[in-house]
Amino acid sequence: MAEDAFTEHRPLLFTIAYEMLGSAADAEDVLQESYLRWSAVDPAAVEHPRAYLVRVVTRQALNHLRAVKARREEYVGTWLPEPIRTAPEVSEDAILAESVSMAMMLVLETLNPTERAVFVLHDVFGYTHGEIAASIGKTEVTVRQTAHRARRHVHARRRRFEPDSDATRAVVQRFLLAATTGEVQALMDLLAPDVVQISDGGGKAVAARRPITGRDDVARFVLGVIRTSTTATTRVEHTTYNGMPAARFLTDGELDWLVAFEIHDGRITGLYGIRNPDKLLRADTVRPLDRGEHQPWKP
Repeated sequence: MAEDAFTEHRPLLFTIAYEMLGSAADAEDVLQESYLRWSAVDPAAVEHPRAYLVRVVTRQALNHLRAVKARREEYVGTWLPEPIRTAPEVSEDAILAESVSMAMMLVLETLNPTERAVFVLHDVFGYTHGEIAASIGKTEVTVRQTAHRARRHVHARRRRFEPDSDATRAVVQRFLLAATTGEVQALMDLLAPDVVQISDGGGKAVAARRPITGRDDVARFVLGVIRTSTTATTRVEHTTYNGMPAARFLTDGELDWLVAFEIHDGRITGLYGIRNPDKLLRADTVRPLDRGEHQPWKP
């Protein structure tokens, strides 16, 4: 049945759409549009359903990405990807974990839609230049040139990355303890000199409008946020988002904000705080992600 094939490959299809769009909500819209197209096709006429569905989702996501670009340019404050709660096994695939990390998603956001699609499909999912060309309606030569340009752009901007692990979670626990008890020196010791803090309130919640850099300024900001934003009813949960260790701050049982931590060599190099309520609506849902084993793209 068409529904069975789509359900079977849904984690892969969602992963592709999310990496191209940076939004779980937009990715779900793309999957819905793709399912409608798939349900109108005779499954018996499709030799490789997964490859066919990947192509459909790629085209829909590319169209969607072009449509939302202008909207993001008008975003209030700093834009961060919509966080997705990931299962522990995501961290076991280093390529997958890095590709959905906040830092990498922000780098992908600086590519144009075609560059982003080509980079994601080739470098993350392993599709050939010829297969990608057939999917996005470009020549193989153009795709090859685009891939080279996108890869050079990404590699020049990518940050050091370590996936979620017992060691990184221990760093986060020590950091939160120092922040809540006001132990400034302990807090400073856990921050890298070039640490960056980025907040996303979307104009709907209090958040820093610009990135904050440097250990002193980030420590001061963190202590201020903890002091003014937590109450006696605030509860902190440790979990994983985007393949990164994260903390959820719940006030009166409601998710108020979450922070994902980027860690390298035992120190925090990046903090990504999401307070935009629209981006927290689906934050409780654990998203199964999958890169899949590459299969040739055939109709």
